[in-house]
Amino acid sequence: MTPDSALADLRALADPGRAAGAAAYHKADREYLGVPVPAVADLAKGWREALDLSGRVALAGALWRSDIHEARIAAARLLTQARIRDDGPVWRLIASWVPEFDGWAIADHACDAGERRLVADPSRLDEVEGWTRSPHMWTRRAALVITLPWTKQNFPKPRDLAIRDRVLGWAATYADDRDWFIQKAVAWWLRDLSKHDPDRTRAFLAAHGARLKPFARKEAGKYL
Repeated sequence: MTPDSALADLRALADPGRAAGAAAYHKADREYLGVPVPAVADLAKGWREALDLSGRVALAGALWRSDIHEARIAAARLLTQARIRDDGPVWRLIASWVPEFDGWAIADHACDAGERRLVADPSRLDEVEGWTRSPHMWTRRAALVITLPWTKQNFPKPRDLAIRDRVLGWAATYADDRDWFIQKAVAWWLRDLSKHDPDRTRAFLAAHGARLKPFARKEAGKYL
């Protein structure tokens, strides 16, 4: 499987009408093929099964560099799996993409791949914490999206509770950020957390909720 053959597979499924709609919706200045995400995921699954780890990393890097919307999603899907032995190259590639994020769709697929590498090695949170101070809004947002697994445990270990509190500390620094996507990311983290740890969610909202935009405060408390 080469980058050219993978791109040919994607182009074979192109739908110009869907592509025009996707370009208008996502607004980022790049090529769109109009391939639905489930079809992209199916292609990526087949490529993943046919390649060893170094081949997957090489193909993912090439697809990302193409700057085609569906190819970037495919790059992320190629690297989305729970268990990867010696996953350092995978993490480094995903982290290298973060400064190039310019919209939620590609960013969320890449963060979905990246969160598995964080769960596998939480020491990488030290690197992610640096993202919270970036002038690039999408990088700051990624720090919350990529840590969503820590909102979901019903029976977290003490280490996981410490990580929860650490990320909530990052979210507190975002409370005064007026960017809609940052406010939405804070609300998303808190909303998901509230299903498993309502006490921490209530405590955060009591301390910082007044600084959030009204829509974010409402979304964060949706399930309380």
